[in-house]
Amino acid sequence: MTEAPLLPPPAAASSPAASALLRARRRRRAWRRPRGLLCWAALVAFFFLMNWWMFSRLQDPAARPRFRLRRHPPSPANSSLSTLEEVRAADKGKRPHKVMLTRLLALAAHALAEAESRPEPKDLWKEPINATLWRPCSDQRDSEVSEGVNGYIIISANGGINQQRVAICNAVTVSRLLNATLVIPKFLYSNVWLDKSQFGDIYQEGYFIKYLKSDIRIVKELPLELQSLDLEAIGSLVNDTDVMKEAKPSIYVKKILPILLKNRVVHFVGFGNRLSFDPIPFELQRLRCRCNFHALRFVHKIQETGALLVKRLHGHMPHLSPLEDNLLGHFARKSIPTGNRNESARYLAVHLRFEIDMVAYSLCYFGGGKDEEEELETYRQIHFPALTELKKTTKLPSAAFLRSEGKCPLAPEEAVLMLAAIGFKRSTSIYVAGAEIYGGRHRLAAISRLYPALVTKETLLSPSELEPFRNFSSQLAALDFIACASADAFAMTDPGSQFSSLVQGYRMYYGGGDLPTIRPNKRRLASILVKNATIEWKEFETRVKKLIQQTKQVHERPVARSIFRHPRCPECMCRSDS
Repeated sequence: MTEAPLLPPPAAASSPAASALLRARRRRRAWRRPRGLLCWAALVAFFFLMNWWMFSRLQDPAARPRFRLRRHPPSPANSSLSTLEEVRAADKGKRPHKVMLTRLLALAAHALAEAESRPEPKDLWKEPINATLWRPCSDQRDSEVSEGVNGYIIISANGGINQQRVAICNAVTVSRLLNATLVIPKFLYSNVWLDKSQFGDIYQEGYFIKYLKSDIRIVKELPLELQSLDLEAIGSLVNDTDVMKEAKPSIYVKKILPILLKNRVVHFVGFGNRLSFDPIPFELQRLRCRCNFHALRFVHKIQETGALLVKRLHGHMPHLSPLEDNLLGHFARKSIPTGNRNESARYLAVHLRFEIDMVAYSLCYFGGGKDEEEELETYRQIHFPALTELKKTTKLPSAAFLRSEGKCPLAPEEAVLMLAAIGFKRSTSIYVAGAEIYGGRHRLAAISRLYPALVTKETLLSPSELEPFRNFSSQLAALDFIACASADAFAMTDPGSQFSSLVQGYRMYYGGGDLPTIRPNKRRLASILVKNATIEWKEFETRVKKLIQQTKQVHERPVARSIFRHPRCPECMCRSDS
């Protein structure tokens, strides 16, 4: 049924003037409805245009992130948000590093603004309920004391603090296996890490020796009669080429024990991941867990400053727990308030593995055009010459293929989109761990514009508090480790990162179901992000939530998986329902 037109009486309709009036009225009426639709469409377009413009400013040198500083403003000369790469780019007249995914970032900004008044998803700050069934128990001992009578084991561990930590616990386990005495481990100086720290600069030597005295014998140095030996000449120097990666215990019994019995000493150089996780006797696996989760405690200097970080992040010292006791020692017992933890002071820690070495080695592309390609190729020629030569002789996978396979490190803008999609509010306090981010302030702006409550150790600690750690990258990494392990939620952006794996394992071991870790499946996330130009926010949100939810499932450690990363196994943890 149609609406009756507003016409003059029938008798008047026959005059030319009346007909013209009628036609004019109809034209005005026909125009009124589409004009309203056009106005509405123009308003919507204007809104998205403004959001687009805001994020396009991420590529403008003047568009700097404004960080909310919790306690002490950072020293301009020492701010971690300024990078050498940014300075070099400015010197060469290059444009700032570009950010990817600007359309999705604009949609995320709108979604976060709308969601601020709504409650967060309940599972953001909790693990699944069955995570509470697992409890730490690697401190329980059933075996006899090892006298260490077969000789001495020395290790000189390579890599950074995370690789060294794994090497230490593997050395403890091998010493027990071979009934040998362990000499306090040494750390090799690395041209990458540029840190001269030794064991006693990071971990408490006395505590380490005392805690493990029922497991193995540990001494601070070789006996005098062995110190003058030429270990290489007598065949006691063992490099990583002499022992395969993740070697079985039987390899050590067969190849290393005869050398130890003959020369009374074996020196492992490097010792990176040189002990398998399976098969291995139950008590040896438990000892490896005991070393990692109980025997290695940071020195007081690191504990005290770590306690300052945690206190400033929470607004007060958190309630005393086995995790805080392990990481902070007696500094965790200072100024502890009564009552429950202040829910409003929760914070999320994010480890951005996006330093220039990681970006260059990945062979991935991050939207920076020719400038980025030239800069990263120059870095590879200097720091990864073998990779540069390999590119000349071998057809390597394309950047697009590597991204589709989840082989590229997550850029800050990709990480922040993941956080927004799974429900973290704009007001969430975020602690960013890691070294200098490739792209500096321009890249971090992708996070700080969506999540302004963004802090680092450099913004939380004063220059004088940071001074004892200057030029000691491993000790600075220890502070990041404490802040990330103690966080109410932790997001890793590279599941293959040794740092993130160790943090995840600590939270799993001590968390009791209260310390969730967000572990993205980078391959599946890449398949979603590639649709940046067309995907709507609701679909993006739904798909990201689903893939993160699938990684939160609680299960026992799979065979051959690292116990440092996944300690939920009978050797390390016990189930209360078993």
